[in-house]
Amino acid sequence: MSATPLDPPGGRKAVAVWSIGVAVYFVAVIFRTSLGVAGLDAADRFHVNASALATFSLLQLLVYAGMQIPVGLMVDRLGTKKVLTLGAVLFTAGQVGFALSPSYGTALAARALLGCGDAMTFISVLRLGTRWFPARRGPLMAQLAGLVGMAGNLVSTLVLAPVLHGLGWVPAFAGSAVAGLVVLVPLVLFLRDHPEGYGPAAPARGAVGSGGSGGSGGFVRRQIADSWREPGTKLGLWVHFSTQFPAMVFLLLWGMPFLVEAQGLSRTTAGGLLTLVVASNMGFGLLYGQIVGRRQSSRIPLALATVATTATLWGAVLLCPGDRAPMWLLVTLCVVLGTCGPASMIGFDFARPANPPERQGTASGITNMGGFLASMTTLLAVGVLLDATGEDYRIAFSSVFVLQVLGVSRILSLRGRALARERDRRAPAPVASHDDPAPAPATA
Repeated sequence: MSATPLDPPGGRKAVAVWSIGVAVYFVAVIFRTSLGVAGLDAADRFHVNASALATFSLLQLLVYAGMQIPVGLMVDRLGTKKVLTLGAVLFTAGQVGFALSPSYGTALAARALLGCGDAMTFISVLRLGTRWFPARRGPLMAQLAGLVGMAGNLVSTLVLAPVLHGLGWVPAFAGSAVAGLVVLVPLVLFLRDHPEGYGPAAPARGAVGSGGSGGSGGFVRRQIADSWREPGTKLGLWVHFSTQFPAMVFLLLWGMPFLVEAQGLSRTTAGGLLTLVVASNMGFGLLYGQIVGRRQSSRIPLALATVATTATLWGAVLLCPGDRAPMWLLVTLCVVLGTCGPASMIGFDFARPANPPERQGTASGITNMGGFLASMTTLLAVGVLLDATGEDYRIAFSSVFVLQVLGVSRILSLRGRALARERDRRAPAPVASHDDPAPAPATA
């Protein structure tokens, strides 16, 4: 029996199938980031303070982060199509629920449901990329998926915000939920987990459970333990942790209040700066994908440079003399924040080669937890500090630096082992010489 080829061929059909998955992720990001342009409106609608407002995004990210490993396991066990379909149903229901919520409590429940569905999208799209395209295309496909996600953020800023302020809360959120139903149709009809003949290898008999005992519990424990044992998975998590969260916190909730209340900008100007973050992200996504795809040694320098530049610009804005930073500095900050998303994708470029195909979903889930755990922690810290300091944004946003220092210290600690193990994996196996003695026969 011939071995199944390991590297998928790519091609037009791969692009078509991958595009369906990316469209689902695109809509999920629109729903996820919709609160970023509606933060002030939500505070007025539900009569809540900064800490309670932060709880919306905090709960959504808590659910998202908590679901990453279970979703990774689901993708490895059930396949991409089933997980994406369930995710689309859940995040659409969550968006409708948020539109119609009469109280703060029900709105929280709706955001949790949305976060649950959203959590099922990105890992599924990454899995589609590895199943339909050659491995050398992995970094670029991941960056392209992130770029499309940021386009969803752009839709929130450019489309949802004017609809919200023009037509009101219910038409804006309920109307946007239609997009979830639209992407469900091609997802159910046309998406396939992998090309014909390129399916994942079936697990060996008795290898599902821990110690060969079988059972789903053993499969879960084995997948998580084997993925986490790899230094590349851990390094991927900390790269994602260190790079993603400054832009996520800014776009998801606190950017608009900071620009309007602390910097005195109009909502229109603030919305333009949020749009600049997204546009910058899309441009840098293409650049980072090309750089990493051509030069693997650039991964750590790119990630550390992104953290350093982001910290420098944050510090410049927060320490700027006077109450408000000049517009040119705010513009520069927003451009630099656009590098955070592309840099976070580098984390998957460490986890992917460290794990075999049948563990890609679980490893991606572990990696994807990093940035969202950091974002969740910072969202809460900023809200609590704003309430405690009488809305002093300088003190509140200083919490960003604490998490950056933690993340960088872990990257520096793990990079040596992870890169050495990756080199060992990629080293070609020695070819036996004709002059080598024949191996001794095995004995019973």
